[in-house]
Amino acid sequence: MRLRFISTQTLKGLWSNRAMAVSVMLVTFVSLLFIGSASLLQKQIGVVRDQWLSDLEISVFMCPANSNKAGCADGEATDKQIAAIRKELTDGQLSKYVEKFRFETKGQALENYRKQMKGSGFEDGVTKEDMQVSFRIKLTDPSDYKKVTETLTGRPGVETVEDQSQQVDPLIRVLDRLSYVSAGLAVVMVVVALLLIPTTIRLSAMSRRDETEIMRYVGASNFFIELPFILEGAAAALIGSLLAVGGLWAAVVYFIQEWLSDTVTWIRQIQTSDLFVIAPWLVVGAVLVAASASWITLRRYAKV
Repeated sequence: MRLRFISTQTLKGLWSNRAMAVSVMLVTFVSLLFIGSASLLQKQIGVVRDQWLSDLEISVFMCPANSNKAGCADGEATDKQIAAIRKELTDGQLSKYVEKFRFETKGQALENYRKQMKGSGFEDGVTKEDMQVSFRIKLTDPSDYKKVTETLTGRPGVETVEDQSQQVDPLIRVLDRLSYVSAGLAVVMVVVALLLIPTTIRLSAMSRRDETEIMRYVGASNFFIELPFILEGAAAALIGSLLAVGGLWAAVVYFIQEWLSDTVTWIRQIQTSDLFVIAPWLVVGAVLVAASASWITLRRYAKV
């Protein structure tokens, strides 16, 4: 009997204040959409960074015969200079960071160049003597790449030391900034929701003041009187959060997995499983925040 009464009162309140209830749903929907987007962007950043680090290879290009680099003023790298780099990677200070490395000769460099440029018309215009020898280094811990790069840069006979950070870091910075924008908008929308939910509950309580007074006269407890109002806020937030999860699911499936995966094929994308990890937190958090805001409002203002 009590459950039926509470359910009836909750539905009655939602219907009588349906405009405000819809507003709470929409604000919750937009707020969680931004919060979820920021969380998924951070997850995507982690996926890109992990993929980049797992594939990271440092390339140490030794001086070729004709180089305009300041470090190659003495001409092509000598056997002694090449041996010094090899020794450093084998049993020098950098050896503790190196998992393995390989030495690429001019002939191997030419072969790789022709494979990469096949069909472009440029593959036959280069000879073996135009190429340069290099070391290709795989690290034990890829996060140590800066230490290795900085140590080898400027060594005698070394023209350049390269890794993929120049290509990946700009993408990570863009994603980071987008996640910050989403998080900032999410904070604004959460504040709006926290202001709108108490207003909705106060209006609902005021519209049913006579009913609540009668319930109080017949001995109903404060919790029993307040519960329908609390459930109104929680129900509106629940619907809004489910809509947000649905919107995020559609974005992951149709935008990321279908369109983006075909357009940007060189990075791994987040999956729906990543969304399902954060979805319960979004839904439960929205319901708890709405219920808490409703309860505090009733305690401080409505005096039901």
